[in-house]
Amino acid sequence: MSEKQIEEIAENADMIINNYAFTRKDGNISILNLRKPNRAMVISENGKLLETNMDEIEQVIVQNIWKKDSEYMEKADA
Repeated sequence: MSEKQIEEIAENADMIINNYAFTRKDGNISILNLRKPNRAMVISENGKLLETNMDEIEQVIVQNIWKKDSEYMEKADA
């Protein structure tokens, strides 16, 4: 992934916390590690893991961020 693509994802993210970009997409949340853009996750709005290539420790970290801070993510209809 190019630097320009990473910047575009960051600019279009609904929320960025601890270098993870959270973006609403197709009714789910796409999460990208901006420091290691080969690591990504897709979760449902309620935090259910749908797809990932992150290791188990990183999965727990990202899901905890979502549980704690999802209320601050901009709503699509806001």
